[in-house]
Amino acid sequence: MNDKEKSPFTPGSPVPVELFVGRTEKITEILRYVTQASSGKQENVFLAGDRGIGKSSLAAFLRYFVATKRNILSIHVFGGGVSTLEEMVRHILDQLLKETKDEVWFKHISQFFGKHIKEMGLFGISVSFNPPEQDLKDLVRNFPEVLSNIVEKIKKEKEGLFIVLDDINGLVEKPEFANWYKSFVDEVATHYKHFPVFIMLTGLPEKRDILSTLQPSLMRIFRVVEIEKLSDEEVKNFFSTTFESAKIKVEPDAMELMVDYSSGLPLLMHEIGDATFWADEDSVIDEDDAVGGILNAAEAVGKKYLDPKVYRAIRSERYRSILRKLGGEYKFAETFKKKEVEANLTELEKKVFHNFLIKMRKLGVIESDLESGSGAYRFVNEMYPLYIWRESERSK
Repeated sequence: MNDKEKSPFTPGSPVPVELFVGRTEKITEILRYVTQASSGKQENVFLAGDRGIGKSSLAAFLRYFVATKRNILSIHVFGGGVSTLEEMVRHILDQLLKETKDEVWFKHISQFFGKHIKEMGLFGISVSFNPPEQDLKDLVRNFPEVLSNIVEKIKKEKEGLFIVLDDINGLVEKPEFANWYKSFVDEVATHYKHFPVFIMLTGLPEKRDILSTLQPSLMRIFRVVEIEKLSDEEVKNFFSTTFESAKIKVEPDAMELMVDYSSGLPLLMHEIGDATFWADEDSVIDEDDAVGGILNAAEAVGKKYLDPKVYRAIRSERYRSILRKLGGEYKFAETFKKKEVEANLTELEKKVFHNFLIKMRKLGVIESDLESGSGAYRFVNEMYPLYIWRESERSK
């Protein structure tokens, strides 16, 4: 009987800072820029990485580290759904309020926001910033002065500001954002000798490219930090640390399986860890537990990511037939060759196979495997072919 109450894994959410592992070189690099910012030189970083690579977890860890070890006022702003500069600036200032409301010096900073602070909840335990639209437009236009005034208000308590703008993939596609950010940095450089503010944007590599196209000068402004998949050793450390926190032992064979199928992606590490945690019944993760957890994780990942963008997006029965064959034949393969797959297709399927591969690449299901030669492909992670295989079995 499994009487567990809480999993230490967090699928779909940034990893808790106490369980964060790896990224040592990237952390060291970014902290170097933070140090320069705290001395008065404004810094801008674009943290780039694919979906599920752990951008938000790294940003959350950095925010926590800077806040606790560097005496810098740090905020993490999530911009999902934000589509205007006014709303973005409101989110930033609102988060600054929430981060400082319990400080004894809150009155110093609250004076700056004036009558636009709203208290909510019993005894005003929560605050929010809701100025009228025209005031927001003024704040956008005068954002360098806004941040300079905030820094001045807190300079006796904090050495500067650390701002993470996370999940702004929608906003960076807008020319007004690119032009506004360029103007912001230019004004800071020409009018402020001391501006201890560090700003880090996080987004997909292709969004960074769009930003560069809209405003080419921005790429001279941003220090681009790209994060890659975690190493097998880092993944192993993550599983060891997390399962140990729940007083669960992991056998070597089970660990090897979980590491292999995680593909170095934090998103998959949490899905596999969580599913395996619930599959275990004796506080010892053995190979059977790991296999069950991986299959359940593949189901969860498929329903979250493949169903919406693949199975509901492709209507062609030929495409679906090719996908079933691909998942069934190559569910455990690291790579597959175009010619080998074509040999098992019908004549009608062969006619659309090239377009099928293009579609799957655009949807982020497969990618070219350059190391294996021309015409070689691989799934972007090892969960996808498992789910496709299970879907194929169900379709029979």
